[in-house]
Amino acid sequence: MSALGSAAEIGKRIVVRKTAALSLAYLVAVALAAAFATTVGFDPLSQNLARMLEGPSRDYLFGTDELGRDILARVVYGARTSLITAAGAVTLAASVGVPMGLVAGFFGGWRDAVLMRIVDLKLALPSILLALALIAVLGRSQVAALTAVGLTGVPTFARVARAQVLSLRRRDFVTAVEAFGASSPYLMFRTILPNSWSPILTQMVVLSSVAILLEASLAFLGVGIPPPTPSWGEMLRTGKEYLYESPTYAILPGLMLTLTILSFDTLGRALSAVLEGREDAPVRRGAGPA
Repeated sequence: MSALGSAAEIGKRIVVRKTAALSLAYLVAVALAAAFATTVGFDPLSQNLARMLEGPSRDYLFGTDELGRDILARVVYGARTSLITAAGAVTLAASVGVPMGLVAGFFGGWRDAVLMRIVDLKLALPSILLALALIAVLGRSQVAALTAVGLTGVPTFARVARAQVLSLRRRDFVTAVEAFGASSPYLMFRTILPNSWSPILTQMVVLSSVAILLEASLAFLGVGIPPPTPSWGEMLRTGKEYLYESPTYAILPGLMLTLTILSFDTLGRALSAVLEGREDAPVRRGAGPA
């Protein structure tokens, strides 16, 4: 079956799960809103000081913030910030962690010991503290936030890739390719890695939710992407000071953040079940024996 056909089949098996289908639909809607926010006329920076901290109205569906900016527009642009950061962080983490795990598992010995001790050292440090330290060195910017969040995810991919290598290293198809004189890089990246994509792909989806939460946490602590760039975490940090004047200021970004994280997590669990063949066939109600 072609890669496109395999992807279509996986998609069909995921959408038959109601929670996974709803999660996927929600994430697609958020991504489309973030991508086409400029097209539909959302302006997250326009200020109207005469209408500060207003409640929902026809002009501002979710009210305004302390500078008279449209909360809905800032939430939509905040989705763009979160999704870009998550995508970049996951790409960085996989690009560093997967080769590290492949080398450690394939060669073993001192390489495995050194690389896994580096991973253990990272795991001994809370992700938020490591991210704060990196932000302190790199400064506040979206690139710095993306890098900080991405590097915290490297150990996860390294451990997943290493586990896959240890599981596949002595399988017959790998041994056969090795017997034909294949080089170590060929065995790692052309033989073992293509057969290890299931857990890696699942981890990419799950880590996306972690990356979004960590980026929002950094913004909430005041060390994330600097204003005026919209960020859900930044809106939560500022909005909590105006809960009585404008409840939607903090509630809407908090709700979006929660739903996005839950959707990624639900989709990741469904993808894991499908790729590992653990899903049950859907029951057809009312169907009798053939």
